[in-house]
Amino acid sequence: MKQVENTAWVEEAWSKALEKTVINSQRIGAEFPHAGQSGKYVLEAPDWWTAGFWPGMLWQFYGECGDESLRAIAERCEKRLDEVLDGYVKLDHDLGFMWILTSVANFKLTGNGMSRIRALKAANYLSARFNLKGRYIRAWNPWREGENNSGVAIIDCCMNTSLLFWASAETGDPRYRHIAEAHMDTVLEHFIRADGSVYHIVNFNPETGEVKEKLGGQGYGPESAWSRGTAWAVYGLTLAYSHSGKQEYLHAAQRVAHFFLTRLPEDHVPHWDFRASGETGEIRDTSAGSCAASGLLLLARLVDHSESHVYRSGALKIMESLYRNYGTWNQPDEEGLLLHGTSNYPENRNVGVPLIYGDFFYVEALARLKEAGPFYWE
Repeated sequence: MKQVENTAWVEEAWSKALEKTVINSQRIGAEFPHAGQSGKYVLEAPDWWTAGFWPGMLWQFYGECGDESLRAIAERCEKRLDEVLDGYVKLDHDLGFMWILTSVANFKLTGNGMSRIRALKAANYLSARFNLKGRYIRAWNPWREGENNSGVAIIDCCMNTSLLFWASAETGDPRYRHIAEAHMDTVLEHFIRADGSVYHIVNFNPETGEVKEKLGGQGYGPESAWSRGTAWAVYGLTLAYSHSGKQEYLHAAQRVAHFFLTRLPEDHVPHWDFRASGETGEIRDTSAGSCAASGLLLLARLVDHSESHVYRSGALKIMESLYRNYGTWNQPDEEGLLLHGTSNYPENRNVGVPLIYGDFFYVEALARLKEAGPFYWE
């Protein structure tokens, strides 16, 4: 017997998110919000890793509603990022997060040729971060004097490889795809545990490619299970499968998805780390929930019909809970869409606040439920 979905709330959720975003756009404009503080989004410099999420959200709404004011702001944001792209020195592994949601989005929606060039430039810079010995895309640069992180790779970069898959398809050059798949093969080998949980950081010897250590990063500890890292893996592995057709990515995505779904609390919104304990372990991360939900909805679309309901049902439960229990629809003085995001608990940074990437993935997942694409990672 086919299960009947109750999705009447989706249109209501979309309308409320759009209404708040249009209001927010009048203050934020072509700036780069990150985390909410005292009801307002703190605005960051264009080189901050979250710079793509605000314009990406505007593009997601524009694709469905056609509001030209949202398009204009998104295009201004994209142009402001030229100083980062052409300035070079502040580029790191997050080129995907920044230019998929700006330039690839613009190109897919409007055919803008300059946006295509920007995205291809970004893909070339991302390719150049590939370490041949370790078969990984290097994460950060040495931002502090004496720092050496040339051997560091992180689970977040699963998402950034979509820029390389796109560039390969767009140009017909397989080199980008080869790098993306090599990195994702390394994720399978060194980041995904047997139970489906993931490591945040793996530190390699950059000269030999040997694994030196595995680190907790933004999780509770080296052997913990940071929920947003788990969400990056669910979504990133699913995207890698959608681009490459490699079954091992699909099977890993399913394993991680099962780990994520079976460890959700009663309200279906994840704690910031699935293995943190006590009061610390009760802290939520709505951004992990919304990111995972969008990935789960894509996964549900790609697997056999007999399995898809597991992932779609899980995503629906997360999204409805986010809408009903964590939304700010009755708080006109709050710019963020979702409360209780956790950016970096170990460093006590932006805990229990709205996060722009949480808002973006929430809107993207609603768009998936509405079948209102395109979706720029794909």
